[in-house]
Amino acid sequence: MKSGKQEGAILDKKQALAKAESFCVYQERSQKEVRYKLVEWGMRGDELEEILSDLITNNFLNEERFAKSYASGKFNIKKWGRVKIKQGLKLKGVPDRILQKALYSLDDDDYMQTLENLAIKKDNTLTESNPLKRKYKLMTYLQGRGFENDLILLALKASNLN
Repeated sequence: MKSGKQEGAILDKKQALAKAESFCVYQERSQKEVRYKLVEWGMRGDELEEILSDLITNNFLNEERFAKSYASGKFNIKKWGRVKIKQGLKLKGVPDRILQKALYSLDDDDYMQTLENLAIKKDNTLTESNPLKRKYKLMTYLQGRGFENDLILLALKASNLN
């Protein structure tokens, strides 16, 4: 039985480079993702490193650009907090220095506004009448979204949900 994956389908460096370029053009990628794909396509050793080097030199692959794009996308679309975004970037193999830059690129005012909006929206769906349990459920929900505890408490206070 064959799986849906190609096994060693690309043998020469030129084809691999062209395919990697189109892979990077489609959406921003981390070096770890591209390296994994190249290995999947049968590239190893020096050839793999040369292709990665070419991609970086020709600006198809840019770790900082990827990190900022990932962070803003996860925040704006999925409404993730910095903790969850940081975990995602670490899984993608992004270095800490670049990871921190990406997290600080998120606007603080938008961040707090989103946190408050999520808290209010969730509060409207809760049926719990005990105020302590209600606050606990709100905090747990917002922590799960990746927001920091101190900011959650500020948002709850600002929204009169505490």
